[in-house]
Amino acid sequence: MDLGAFDYQPRTRLVFGPGTLARVGELARDVGGKRVLVVTDPGIAGAGYPAQAMALIEEAGMVAQVFAEVHENPTTVDVDHCVAAAREFGADLIIGLGGGSSMDTAKGCNFILTNGGRMQDYWGVNKASQPMLPMIAIPTTAGTGSECQSFALISDAETHVKMACGDYRAAAKVAILDAELTVSQPHRVTVCTGIDALSHALESAVTTKRNAWSAMYSREAFRLCHSGFNRVLREPENVEARGQMLLGAAYAGIAIENSMLGAAHSCANPLTAFFNVVHGEAVGVMLPHVIRFNAALPEVAAIYESYHDGDLADRVTEMLREAQMPTNIGHYGVKEANLPELAAMAAKQWTAQFNPRSISEADFVALYRAAL
Repeated sequence: MDLGAFDYQPRTRLVFGPGTLARVGELARDVGGKRVLVVTDPGIAGAGYPAQAMALIEEAGMVAQVFAEVHENPTTVDVDHCVAAAREFGADLIIGLGGGSSMDTAKGCNFILTNGGRMQDYWGVNKASQPMLPMIAIPTTAGTGSECQSFALISDAETHVKMACGDYRAAAKVAILDAELTVSQPHRVTVCTGIDALSHALESAVTTKRNAWSAMYSREAFRLCHSGFNRVLREPENVEARGQMLLGAAYAGIAIENSMLGAAHSCANPLTAFFNVVHGEAVGVMLPHVIRFNAALPEVAAIYESYHDGDLADRVTEMLREAQMPTNIGHYGVKEANLPELAAMAAKQWTAQFNPRSISEADFVALYRAAL
């Protein structure tokens, strides 16, 4: 596959290592914050990490407040609530602490807080006109790679359409990658986010926007996630293995930022919208079928072969089984009659245009049918 031109501008400082949450006060001070809003979800708040971050921030001479009302797959309503909290507090720095949902909500809040309007106004790329507040991203899951991306994925609360709102100004100034924060994840969160990270590495490796820079990160992301995933399943408290997954997810995020995603993510979003399938499961259950579909292109098949010695689609299915995740969409109640509606929505997804093999609505029906 031809490696396209690229223009990469590093925007996010990566601070990696066990215990690096302890540096949050110093790093917040470095980027110029005085009133810090920590955006997170109730589960993470219950684990105590936001309270730790607040204490460290206040020790460094700043004022902090926690907004802990983020929901999974955040909508425009979640963002609006976060904006109201940020305005009332007078935030001048935002921290997204948690999974991709917390980081996406923090970014979405930043768009509206600094540029006004509604989230729908920023659907697309570089639609903000004013600078944004500095942001620090602290992932507690090894999955989305949102800490290394300038996109916020926010669903329209009325239409349920997932909007990708991207702007270079929205990228985090700093990402703190502390694997110790991921140890407390429930098993299901670990496997769902891990499969998501793996899918990011594999999809970004073959998109039409793939280039020499993204390919480097896609490959290393896959190596780290493929190795770390089974180690984490066997040894959930192994911080080194958790670190492999966390760094792999971040590298996959960098790859996405430079090469986008493909049809597996296009297939996943309708499953989430219509059947409430968790994103990582939705991507995972479709990924083997998309790999086979794309492997019809010899150049894509060659990339897959270089990633894994054997049938890559079978290996992904094997990993799903090892993680005790569903391997068919019938498990979620999907019937043959649902396929046209799912396919129609999948064909409209933004990522479909970057799939290496051109894909039609009929092709999406076939992919869903293969996954039944």
